[in-house]
Amino acid sequence: MTSQSPDTKIFLETPVRAPSAVPIDDTVLPFEVASLDLRGRLTRLGPALDDVLARHDYPPAVGKLLGEAIVLTTLLGSSLKFEGRFILQTQTDGPVSFLIVDFQAPDRLRAYARFDAKRLKDGLDSGALLGHGHLAMTIDQGPDMSRYQGLVALEGGSLEDAAHEYFLRSEQIPTRVRLAVGEEWRGGEEGPRHRWRAGGMLLQFLPKAPERARQADLHPGDAPEGVVTHTVEEDDAWIEGQSLISTVEDVELIDPDLSGERLLYRLFHERGVRVFKPAPLRAQCSCSREAVSSMLASFAAQDRADMVKDGKVVVTCEFCGSVYEFTPREAGVE
Repeated sequence: MTSQSPDTKIFLETPVRAPSAVPIDDTVLPFEVASLDLRGRLTRLGPALDDVLARHDYPPAVGKLLGEAIVLTTLLGSSLKFEGRFILQTQTDGPVSFLIVDFQAPDRLRAYARFDAKRLKDGLDSGALLGHGHLAMTIDQGPDMSRYQGLVALEGGSLEDAAHEYFLRSEQIPTRVRLAVGEEWRGGEEGPRHRWRAGGMLLQFLPKAPERARQADLHPGDAPEGVVTHTVEEDDAWIEGQSLISTVEDVELIDPDLSGERLLYRLFHERGVRVFKPAPLRAQCSCSREAVSSMLASFAAQDRADMVKDGKVVVTCEFCGSVYEFTPREAGVE
């Protein structure tokens, strides 16, 4: 079934059709399984992801981790109902000490990772690459509105684990996330070509009845030994939803020949799944000469003077690699 938006009331019966067999990359596809009170989003990334990662020639393990962060950001940021920004950022003690993904609604992506090549070793998973630190997720609604930020501790787990913890503690919405990133090699007239691909799925249990939406209290952390903690029995519909999303394999999420609609049909056809209009995604940096000039103007005069090297000030955008050169006078150096 198809419709324009998951927030639009549907008064007429929506036509039923077979799932499209045509894969569409660089999109977020909202969907709903009404019989189980489930809503979700499916992200498929191809050229946009390859554009972001290829700019920096990251080692495979770093590229995969940053790709996972990009997918997670699209799953969360695409829910914004205004033209703001969703920023995902980590700071940790692991080999990948810093990564940031900036999603500017409705569709623009840019990302960057900082890593220590000497600490990279074969076989490290995403948890080992990140290490210990924190994950921050920030919603920026513009200069006239306050920012909202949620923090999650990273303790050696994956980004999927961090997302689950975030929704448990901050949103208190039963949520499951799947992330997958892979490298694709395809032959051509000029030989094999390497491309990055990624996919992800977010599934949430959103029942209308308040009693079905109840969640157990969070563990107080300092309760006396032997105290029985509060528990709430999971709803059967959410148990089924978790079971279904757990069957999704990485190869299904990144398969260039499997459409998102067919994947959702595989999972939920017995219960009935409705898909909505997909939202496009694109890789585009927001840097510009004017923006960099404004940034330089925010520094103290002495700091700007210290930036002058060989008679000019050179600023490189970490996201896209663009280089901006200024004369000392243009940079505001007296």
